[in-house]
Amino acid sequence: QTGLPHALALSSATGALQLLYRDLGVGPGTVVVAPTLTFVASVAPAVQLGAEVVLVDADPAAWTLDPALTREALAEMARAGRRVAAVVAVDLYGQCCDYDAIEAVCVPFGVPLVIDAAEALGASYRGRPAGQAGVAAVYSFNGNKIITTSGGGLLASRDEAVVARARHLSQQAREPVAWYEHRTLGYNHRMSNLVAAVGLAQLRRLGAFVAKRRQVFGWYRERLVACADVGWMPEAPAGVCSRWLTVATFAGDAAPPVPGGPGATAERIRLALEAENIEARPVWKPMHLQPVFRGVRTVGGAVAERLFARGLCLPSGSAMTEGECDEVCAVIRRAL
Repeated sequence: QTGLPHALALSSATGALQLLYRDLGVGPGTVVVAPTLTFVASVAPAVQLGAEVVLVDADPAAWTLDPALTREALAEMARAGRRVAAVVAVDLYGQCCDYDAIEAVCVPFGVPLVIDAAEALGASYRGRPAGQAGVAAVYSFNGNKIITTSGGGLLASRDEAVVARARHLSQQAREPVAWYEHRTLGYNHRMSNLVAAVGLAQLRRLGAFVAKRRQVFGWYRERLVACADVGWMPEAPAGVCSRWLTVATFAGDAAPPVPGGPGATAERIRLALEAENIEARPVWKPMHLQPVFRGVRTVGGAVAERLFARGLCLPSGSAMTEGECDEVCAVIRRAL
């Protein structure tokens, strides 16, 4: 399903990133370039290893990492004599980044590209499965993902040695001898056999799950087509989005009702849904707006801020029915 020949099942995608960042030399004195519009787990392992992060805005046409601004960030770091240990490109809400454009930016600077495909298993880019770019990719099987093992992840790569080193570190870095010998310190990031069995059963249904998520997105778009204030996360022309989540945007007053929060219109709709016991969530709050990353160098940021202010992730589960979609849309129309 990844199209990559070497893979390692792990306890989480965050753990997979931790192993991969460590293998790439991420640590004190290095920089990791990352999108600001993402979940914190994309960047937290790099910071925990001692690196600095430079955050880059989203491409407004696809919502994923902007290649031109990534080039700007890498050029700035090169002029400053900083070592960039990795660029991490995040496939957002089931949509692949523009892998070719981002790789073309990274190559002249000699910077390895990591694909965080945690949200995009089942999506594709130019006919290639999500994650098939860079030195390696990570995937998530968390409880809310398109397939789940209740909690788990995967690291996959074309390079067998990358996966072999990660496997060694994921198993407490135990040396291959009869007794317990350790020449370095590793982690306990292994996936259990029971969890893996669940994952194998889920994997056989991936195609059906993707088809259903895309169908759910279609239901929403059909039912809210008459609402001029409603927009949708675009599908990048170079790929097929899995629509892991259906993400809507709402025009109107983008002023947050609370400092650092989402815009007033999106929050009003979220609260209206919550009053009916329907869960919806704002688009990822950009990393440069997070208190923990206050003052971090950010290239751009206005696009991510606008999407956070206006975006809302609607109920999108693979078991959703048309009737449930009707119910959600009725609440949205009343709130608008």
